[in-house]
Amino acid sequence: MDDKYKFEGISVAIIDDHKLVLEGFRSFLVRNGVIDVEAFSKAQPLLERSVSHPFSVYIVDVELADIEIGMLIDQIRNNQPNAKIIINTMHEEMWVVNKMIEKNVDGVMYKSGELTQLLEAVSTVVSGHKFFCKKFQRLRNSLQVHNQIPSERELEVLACIAKGYSTKEIAVKLFISENTVENHRKSLFRKLKASNMADLIVKSIAAGYINPDEIVK
Repeated sequence: MDDKYKFEGISVAIIDDHKLVLEGFRSFLVRNGVIDVEAFSKAQPLLERSVSHPFSVYIVDVELADIEIGMLIDQIRNNQPNAKIIINTMHEEMWVVNKMIEKNVDGVMYKSGELTQLLEAVSTVVSGHKFFCKKFQRLRNSLQVHNQIPSERELEVLACIAKGYSTKEIAVKLFISENTVENHRKSLFRKLKASNMADLIVKSIAAGYINPDEIVK
């Protein structure tokens, strides 16, 4: 047990679809003083359990088979607004970095890191602070300056554009006017310094604003 960290009275939920990760994390936390640790391989059992047994910390894999990461974070926070959420991932793509920033998670660590970072991450977030491993900090710092980052609404429009929706379809989907859609489109072109639609998509992927798997082929 690492006496550097004090974990009395906290509970941790881990969700990952790799059994080795689940058992490894659970065993490591228990050995280091976190007595209340539960492991889940699917989202629904976790969400149902969190209603009757709110956890202090949720350690969440980015890529789960049964739910999109943003939706899972939203549902955890709907059940427990003050939940501390730590992302555990192997993905370094900029769209993942952007997603974590957008969702204002409490911590991010990479699966390639040392196992001891798990203790530091849990200890940091339960004390009310953010924990971002050094690799994530480097990736985050490489993003564009803040005033050139698209707004949340612009990112929603961008996602629709990537999926092939027309201006009219985007307006209906987002409950805004077609004129507003066009204004967001122009702003996206300006912020990303794109010369045409193909250039906009390419630069959006490079900047991490679009998940390449979601683009209409």
